[in-house]
Amino acid sequence: MKAARVATGRTTASAIIIAMAALLSMCGPAYAQTSGTGPLIYKPPAENKTSHEDTVRKDVNLVLVNITVTDPYGRLVTGLEQDNFRVYEDGKEQQVMRFAEDDVPISIGVVFNVSGSMADKIAKSRMAAVQFFKTANPADEFFLVDFADRAELATPFTTSIEELQNELLFSPAGGMTALIDAVYLGMSEMKGARNTRKALLIISDGGDNHSRYDEDDVKRFLRESDVQIYAIGIVDPDACDRSPEECSGPAFMQDLADMTGGRSFIVHNLDNLADVATKISMELRNQYVLGYKPSNKRADGKWRKIKVKLRPPRGLPPLTVYARYGYFAPSS
Repeated sequence: MKAARVATGRTTASAIIIAMAALLSMCGPAYAQTSGTGPLIYKPPAENKTSHEDTVRKDVNLVLVNITVTDPYGRLVTGLEQDNFRVYEDGKEQQVMRFAEDDVPISIGVVFNVSGSMADKIAKSRMAAVQFFKTANPADEFFLVDFADRAELATPFTTSIEELQNELLFSPAGGMTALIDAVYLGMSEMKGARNTRKALLIISDGGDNHSRYDEDDVKRFLRESDVQIYAIGIVDPDACDRSPEECSGPAFMQDLADMTGGRSFIVHNLDNLADVATKISMELRNQYVLGYKPSNKRADGKWRKIKVKLRPPRGLPPLTVYARYGYFAPSS
């Protein structure tokens, strides 16, 4: 709900943000916004600035954690340093071996609802998806899964925005909602990704009412992978009056996002869809990546909890950290 208030109350929030930024600029470290919708950039003093040129490299023993940091208004905070982060595994602090803040290519799957309940929302939802594609890194790759009565791979991995856009234009709305099957299919397709960083974007107006898999199935699959979930939930005011599935849909998508360190945005006004899609694209371009080698060397196949804590520089407001909950250790 917070994301929806930010999206619909932009004018008032902007005035507060400008005043806040001005105040911060007069005390302590610099805290600047690159544009009206851009990320906030923390600029440490020159003598403390370190290089981020040591990019994250693949290492079978390295655990990679994608991290998003936001301020109290939900805006991105970039420019933080490795020393601002602490990472814990099962309660024990780990030594960070790699740190990067680079716009590296991402493999992204868009999971798009074309069920009957989307009939009056599908035009602007298509526009939001196209906007998301257009604001991507040119080196990204995408696939498209659409779903109604069943989930289908509409477009396999491609770098062609035109191909994706054309497929979206010819997806009529009708049928029931196999949301869980669609997420499961998207996760399966992600096994063929060529990039280390992977994400799914779900665009849907409600919960599931026609899947073979259940919530536990897809959550188990997520725990075994390294894919971030982002979601745009289009919510009607009377959704809970119509069906339990529509009422529970946003909470389900929020759970998936929380598990993976992604985010879920609730949209009540269709005119805000494209802005939210752009915001998600920007978040994917402005994440931190931490890499550490676990102090627990046992190959026991057990679940290990990850907790990322922030030690922000002086002068910044309270910040929120988004990161995945954990991972399964390899088994011997």
